[in-house]
Amino acid sequence: MNIVWEAIVLGIIQGLTEFLPVSSSGHLEIAKYILGNEGTGKQGLIMTVILHFATACATIFVFRKEILQLVVEGFSLKANDSNRYILYVIVSMIPAVLVGIFFEEAIESLFSQNLMLVGVALLITAVLLIVADRTKHTSRPVDGWSALLIGLSQAIAILPGISRSGATISTSVLLKIDRQRAARFSFLMVVPLIFGKIAKDLLTGEWQAVEQVTPLVVGFIAAFFTGILACIWMIELVKRARLRYFGWYCALAGLLCILWVNGIFAHA
Repeated sequence: MNIVWEAIVLGIIQGLTEFLPVSSSGHLEIAKYILGNEGTGKQGLIMTVILHFATACATIFVFRKEILQLVVEGFSLKANDSNRYILYVIVSMIPAVLVGIFFEEAIESLFSQNLMLVGVALLITAVLLIVADRTKHTSRPVDGWSALLIGLSQAIAILPGISRSGATISTSVLLKIDRQRAARFSFLMVVPLIFGKIAKDLLTGEWQAVEQVTPLVVGFIAAFFTGILACIWMIELVKRARLRYFGWYCALAGLLCILWVNGIFAHA
């Protein structure tokens, strides 16, 4: 398949899967494997970051009113819900930032179409979603300690196949946090991290070795517009649908990955 069309397909997959608890990074690695993408770990990670940047921009577009309110009220010298919320977002970022600083090379090596890793991680996501679905009476708001625990889940979800939204929303639900608040916090907490990653890579010259810019641009556009539509539709779906349904899907996808790697289908 032409590299530009591959980027479009990957962008659409990212846009559709970022806002569901099914692991967008895991689906991107599966798609790269199926499409025969020959990119190195670093090149694959750059494409993944660009596509996540696109859906982060889509998140900002969809939540633009809420974000503007947070920014305006957050600069108030008086304690209020907005500056407390911003503080919780900052706290949630700490684990992922530490992982990114100290384990960057190890993370890059994971984005190399390792379907066995993706399959196992999807099974872990499935278990987490199914267990969280059993939690009742979720009505608490986000606070400092819960933000830190949710942030730990986000850091673990750097692994391709561990759903970031699935891990953070499930952790929130297990902590008895209201599902609507959990979904909103999950989608907003990743935005500063993605922008920080982009800024760091630009400042350190990580992308100077990028050979083809067009696929990155095309992939960004596809993920951005698909992400806007998916975010508007899927936020309601995440709030109302039972998490176990997504868990069953992740379990099936994970098993198929593991069976494929072990050549089961080749002998069928």
